[in-house]
Amino acid sequence: MKGGDILKLKTMTRISIMAALTAVGAFIIIPLPGSPVPVTLQLLFTFLAGGLLGAKGGFYSQVIYILLGSAGLPVFAGGTGGIGALVGPTAGYIYGFLIAGYLAGLGKRNFKTKVLYNFAGLGIVYILGTIGLMIYTGLGFQKALMSGVLPFIPGDLLKVALAAYLTSKIPIDKL
Repeated sequence: MKGGDILKLKTMTRISIMAALTAVGAFIIIPLPGSPVPVTLQLLFTFLAGGLLGAKGGFYSQVIYILLGSAGLPVFAGGTGGIGALVGPTAGYIYGFLIAGYLAGLGKRNFKTKVLYNFAGLGIVYILGTIGLMIYTGLGFQKALMSGVLPFIPGDLLKVALAAYLTSKIPIDKL
């Protein structure tokens, strides 16, 4: 193997590992009463993917994650998989992971910058998730916000901060 091939293989391996970790994060769920959306650790791994692998790596890891789920593997929240999850109440959140992974990989590798980009990614996930809830459940804007965003804010802010801290401290070349 040539040097460039080894680098490509390392990059593909890292992207695949982050896609797998996002899937693992989907199995760690806390159902919320009155909400079709559970608390998971998917976002933490999405932010870590972008922060550690850069914008493209973060995006590609989430593409792989979504492709695995759409192929029927049980990688979405609660061990679900298949196309149904990509057109159901949580679909907007799942699509938001693509942009969040990309945004998490932008900017310098310092805590403040990472918090800002992770927070922007979180905003996109919330916007797309709210739209998805409105479309697939028939909820109005206010009810979709109340059941699909507000209960998640405290935990998601912790995920934003933890991912920013870790990605500002972990040198990617050591992974």
